Amino acid sequence: MFDFRQLRYFVTVAEELSFTRAAQRLHISQPPLSQQIQALEADLGVRLLERTKRHVALTEPGKLFLDQARQILDKAEEARIQMADAATGFSGKLRLAYTVSVTFHPALPQTLLRYRRFAPQVRLILSEMYTEAQYAALLSGDLDVGFVRDVPGHESMAKDLRLDVIDHEPLLLALPSGHPLAQKESIWLREVAMEAFVVQPRELAATLFDSLTRIAAKSNFHPLIRQHAQQINGLLVLVAAGMGLALVPASMKSVSLAGVSYLRLEDPDAYMLLALASRADNPSPVVRRFLSAMTEPQ
Repeated sequence: MFDFRQLRYFVTVAEELSFTRAAQRLHISQPPLSQQIQALEADLGVRLLERTKRHVALTEPGKLFLDQARQILDKAEEARIQMADAATGFSGKLRLAYTVSVTFHPALPQTLLRYRRFAPQVRLILSEMYTEAQYAALLSGDLDVGFVRDVPGHESMAKDLRLDVIDHEPLLLALPSGHPLAQKESIWLREVAMEAFVVQPRELAATLFDSLTRIAAKSNFHPLIRQHAQQINGLLVLVAAGMGLALVPASMKSVSLAGVSYLRLEDPDAYMLLALASRADNPSPVVRRFLSAMTEPQ
């Protein structure tokens, strides 16, 4: 069966209509070039070229085969480029997840926009997923990279994951605009120890829930939880309705909901991590290239 070298030789002879010029262009001597063309014709069972000492011309089958040979070589080159891009992380697919609260953080759209410019051939598969579910999907191989809000709690899980922290996002206290403290710029959480709070269920938002209880414990009180909301933006609706106060990441301030004010917390550990999580032993060039490009200084 013919090979790509024979196809290149044939196309070159067909374009030059001269074995001498074709051999010079291919940087080989003329005898092996003639031998390869003859071998190609023998494999195909047809004569592709009419040649004399002074003249070379394509036969009718040769004209048809020239088009096919060029298409095959073009496809082979296209495949080579695609494989090279895949090996260096510039093509393929990337499965990326993010938590609900990250949709309000500028890092998500900025990262996606930057990466689309950096590797436009990579197909992004996006999904919304809580942090704990992301860790499970990363370890099972169902997810490549995740925007997460907390470090893994189990040592065995932590050693299998890579975390690239991209922000220590401050936590704010959301409270009704008519609240007596709403005009302040900042507050210690202990100042609202007697107030009711609205939270997401811990099984849905462990990081935010634990942040509230941890900061409150350092101030020697246990927060009174009055209501729950399934989504983080639902907390703001409950705050506006006067159902309680809420701890939210600073990026939620972009949600301009009437009746809600935000105060900066003075408590030193009032922040949430935002990190890119991936499996530590993931060999994918696409993942390695993504992490390298998205975590290096712009």
